[in-house]
Amino acid sequence: MSPRQYVIALDIGGTGMKAALIDSDNRPLHEARRRTHAERGPDAVLHEVLEFAEDLRRTGVEKYATPPVAAGVAVPGVIDEATGTVTFAANLAWREVPLRSLLVERLGMPVALGHDVRTGGLAEGRLGAGEGTDRFLFVPIGTGIAGAIGIDGRVEPGAHGGAGEIGHVVVDPEGPECGCGQRGCLEALASAAAVGRDWAAVCGNPAATAADAAKAVASGDVRALAVWQKAVDRLAGGLVMACTLLDPRTLIVGGGLAEAGETLFAPLRDAVRDRVTFQHPPTIVPAALGDAAGCLGAGLLAWDLLSAEVSRR
Repeated sequence: MSPRQYVIALDIGGTGMKAALIDSDNRPLHEARRRTHAERGPDAVLHEVLEFAEDLRRTGVEKYATPPVAAGVAVPGVIDEATGTVTFAANLAWREVPLRSLLVERLGMPVALGHDVRTGGLAEGRLGAGEGTDRFLFVPIGTGIAGAIGIDGRVEPGAHGGAGEIGHVVVDPEGPECGCGQRGCLEALASAAAVGRDWAAVCGNPAATAADAAKAVASGDVRALAVWQKAVDRLAGGLVMACTLLDPRTLIVGGGLAEAGETLFAPLRDAVRDRVTFQHPPTIVPAALGDAAGCLGAGLLAWDLLSAEVSRR
């Protein structure tokens, strides 16, 4: 049975792209993945993105005999909302790409762009762990640490598209240098990459990861427990700082480190509770959508764009 309407949802990552055709009930009708070949250079990557989007449109027409009505795209970079220009993350080596106009020209439909973390946060807030919550903070913890501030079903971008960057709050001025140029950022001290680095130094295996540290913690290794608890304490300090400023009702933690489950969440809840004074401690929950969040959020962006256009008429 053909859907009444559907949209293209595309989540662009540094190593891969996830996509779907999504109906008005936010159900994926068709899903696809492709690699992002960053090593081929920015022009080749841009070509791959445009080709993938066009292939999705073609697939929709073949399957449902009608084209999608809009597209939403989650991108790892800074978006100029006025022009639709994207400055992509360094691992894609792109600068100042007029992505929205290129996609509109290729697809012949309205296109919405969103920052990848905030787009994932949008999905978690409406469809995932934060569904029904009026105020939430989504914090994915992987190679880095980022954040998305959820307010009444939308995500706050900030004046310049940079709201929610909790990973670059300095928690130890004497700490290690961060990729952003500061020292002692939360990301440099408590991300999955940081935990893996610290555990590798202790256990003597340079290939050790945060997942290995979590397994060692679960097995009772006191060295791993010390590394883990130090990272949890730093993370809790950063989260309490964010809660002091934002007062979220729910704190949604995702990313690779959250895959440790209660090995992370039990001590993290305790550490946050120990640090709050006048603040109301948020409910701390794991993200629910996994790596589907970006794609589902891109679909929401597309539907929101259509709704906004209808409202303006």
